[in-house]
Amino acid sequence: MIIVSIAEEQRSLQEATPAWINEQIQRRRADGQLICAKVLIQQGGLNMSLATPCCASPQGGGRPPNPNEKELFALWGDRGLNAPHFTGGNLVAFLEQLRHLFA
Repeated sequence: MIIVSIAEEQRSLQEATPAWINEQIQRRRADGQLICAKVLIQQGGLNMSLATPCCASPQGGGRPPNPNEKELFALWGDRGLNAPHFTGGNLVAFLEQLRHLFA
């Protein structure tokens, strides 16, 4: 299971289209809101939650990440999702790589 959340809206990875992602982010930015995007991954031996900086304080996992989780944390950062002004394109690029990993 992979769930994508932007503010209060959420969709499965399959339903989180680039158009939906960009619309959610652009609409909130136009309203002057800070954007919180999260990706919950519970699949393929992974159990993790990734969040952009404007989200409420993340909850620690209580254990060190396994090598596959470390790789996804690095990818999250490489795609610019640790920056408060990430774009929809940053999130779409990350999710596309997830789709390839779990295809």
